[in-house]
Amino acid sequence: MKKMILIALCSLFSMSAFAVGAASNVEANKKLVRDFYEMAFNQHKPTEAAKKYIGSKYIQHNPYVPNGAEAFYSYFEKHFKENPKSHVEIKRVIGDGDLVALHLLSKQNDTDRGRAIVDIFRVENGKIVEHWDVIQEVPEKTANGNTMF
Repeated sequence: MKKMILIALCSLFSMSAFAVGAASNVEANKKLVRDFYEMAFNQHKPTEAAKKYIGSKYIQHNPYVPNGAEAFYSYFEKHFKENPKSHVEIKRVIGDGDLVALHLLSKQNDTDRGRAIVDIFRVENGKIVEHWDVIQEVPEKTANGNTMF
């Protein structure tokens, strides 16, 4: 009987350790993606951010952007030269395993109403390796009176 209790306790502790490890991995992934986004989009350092946070393979699901980190930072280096007041406000960070989703308000300048964006990233071995996004203009008025955030 004591042996069965000991086995059950060991199993319970192993499952708890796994759950804690998985939760801390999700938190690490969320921090990594947030840090990447802050550096790339608010500090306007997309090349530095890509080299630090994007993996050697980077699969892009936005139909207008090629795969690879270089396509990302080449586009945004030009974008920030043309839009020096561009910035994002991170409204939410959601993590689920190797996926991290950001709910964002992105503006080109101080007078821009902005775009509501959901960016989803897949993280593998501490690097961003895949990206999806959904982008919607923020309207002046909504039919329901709610904000997009």
